[in-house]
Amino acid sequence: MRTLLLPLFFIILINCSKSNADKQAVSVDLMEVIPEDKVSSAPPPPPPPAEISKASALTSTGIPKKIDTISRKVIKNGDMRIQVGDIKKAQSQINDILNKNKAYIQKEQFQNTDTDDHLDLTIRVPHKNFDELVNSFSNGVGSVLSKNISSNDVTEEYTDISIKLANKKIYLEKYRDMLKSAATTKDMLEIQENIRELEDEIDVAEGRLRFIDDRVNYSTLEVSLYKEKVRSSATSKIGFGSRFIDSLTEGWNGFVSFFLGIISLWPYFLLFPFIVFLWRKWKSRKNK
Repeated sequence: MRTLLLPLFFIILINCSKSNADKQAVSVDLMEVIPEDKVSSAPPPPPPPAEISKASALTSTGIPKKIDTISRKVIKNGDMRIQVGDIKKAQSQINDILNKNKAYIQKEQFQNTDTDDHLDLTIRVPHKNFDELVNSFSNGVGSVLSKNISSNDVTEEYTDISIKLANKKIYLEKYRDMLKSAATTKDMLEIQENIRELEDEIDVAEGRLRFIDDRVNYSTLEVSLYKEKVRSSATSKIGFGSRFIDSLTEGWNGFVSFFLGIISLWPYFLLFPFIVFLWRKWKSRKNK
């Protein structure tokens, strides 16, 4: 009996020592795999991406798509008032300057008064030639009486409109896909109304972008050519006889106008006798 118990005791003792060694090995392995500073809870998931940022837009599949960098948009405008000696000669010089700078006249207006001649021009010129055109007018046409030049940076406005336009086009495609799978007539009408509103907004945004591009690519210059007339030279050619006859004519015309004005009051003349009759009758009753 002792011979059986003694080997069994040694076997149990060996198994216990092995189990303790295995537990220590497992604990050591876990400490090596998961350090203490990484045992803490995992960080929360990142927030969902924004709808569309200013640097990217979403494609129809929802994948961000980078928008091309928009170059700076600057609108240049100006106005000049120039005194010249001869309007026709100045026009010839202006045509040469316009051809040289690839510009054109958008609007032209001429006025001839007793004191001066005016030629007002609205000129459109490529953006890169604007400064050269202004210098040509300042140096070669006449005496510059006034000059105002302004620059307006519309890059931010152009960028905002472009981003909103990209958003609206994405929503428009999604609404069109929803329209294909609409189950009821009410849903179809609501989706069609949303599509119509988006199409109108897209047309307005695209029109605004085209307008900004036009103003950026072609600058506007308002030019007013001015020639003063010398009144003394004109009046000196009129003799005394002509001026005397003109005075008689003006006097006669004034008398005729006065006479016709009196005649136009004839209804009041008809009332005058009736008023006098009533006044006398009232006076006689008062005396009695």
